[in-house]
Amino acid sequence: MKRFLAALGFLTTVPRPIRDSLGIEELGKAAVWFPLVGALIGGVVALIQLGLGRLFSLQISAVLSTAAWVYLTGGLHLDGLADSYDGLLNSSTPERRLEIMKDPRLGTFGAVGLILTLALKIGALSALPLQLAWLVIPLAASTARWLLLWSAYQPAARPGGIGALFKQGIKGMDIFIAAIIPLILMALCGWRGLAALLVGCLCAVGIFRIARARLSGMTGDILGLMVETVEVVILLTFTAHIQ
Repeated sequence: MKRFLAALGFLTTVPRPIRDSLGIEELGKAAVWFPLVGALIGGVVALIQLGLGRLFSLQISAVLSTAAWVYLTGGLHLDGLADSYDGLLNSSTPERRLEIMKDPRLGTFGAVGLILTLALKIGALSALPLQLAWLVIPLAASTARWLLLWSAYQPAARPGGIGALFKQGIKGMDIFIAAIIPLILMALCGWRGLAALLVGCLCAVGIFRIARARLSGMTGDILGLMVETVEVVILLTFTAHIQ
């Protein structure tokens, strides 16, 4: 329970009752709970979407649900997404890109990436049938956070950094145990659930490869980019006109 609460406190704005400091290695041990926390985040957002859908148009409820999604996560991953766009799209050396990503100022690429990501999420939620929201939104949030465990096995842009400590806390079976929640949600969503899970994994692999090519490895900001992008592509999979 302590590790679940640690994961909940790290990934959301829910106050953590355990006040002791949480080391990165301990966070790695709590990572097995990340998909469950993601499913809970998605469940809350889905309830908000369903409730608001009875009062407002789908477009308005999608905007408000996205705002609630951002609030629940404290914008944790959006910050990394914006920094990643600023760094990855800069035509410079990997070292210079890493410096840009550490700069707290928001650049043009970061602003555009942030706006487009939020716009796509709002658009996808507004196009998502309300009867699917209670499954699809938790699937998107859960899968994206399950893939955080994958990221621990990718090379780090800064060897010996927090990524190495995070990996030390993850046991060999944790990735498979953590997959239970996304797989259950996938099965409940039918063939589109399988397609969404595959697209989400392919998206994560693509981001990992880009990070290795442009930065020589992963950073915390890239994880934020991965989480937000995977959430969006999974939502879009359920709104695509495929028979």
